[in-house]
Amino acid sequence: MEAILAWWDRMTGIEAWLVVFGVIAQSMFFMRFAVQWVVSERARRSIVPEMFWYFSIAGGILMFIYAVLREDPVIMLGQSTGIIIYSRNIYFIWREKRRFPGAD
Repeated sequence: MEAILAWWDRMTGIEAWLVVFGVIAQSMFFMRFAVQWVVSERARRSIVPEMFWYFSIAGGILMFIYAVLREDPVIMLGQSTGIIIYSRNIYFIWREKRRFPGAD
């Protein structure tokens, strides 16, 4: 525990903020899996609920911002492609809702 506290004490304000921001961003990705797991368990089959895509895009955008702030091109590249895919899935969901109102 002392090592963790010493590590935290050595951080500058911006570094500490980035760690907190990164944890929040990563939490978005965890929540999408948690939501998918609970919904699938209840249905007793694999289901990807709409909320999965909202957590995905929120986590992807936050992780992309984190990567920019950390100047990490590998994370930037990975997240940018994911954001495109998540956006496309949300577009399909919204388009389907416009075509068939009240079908949720």
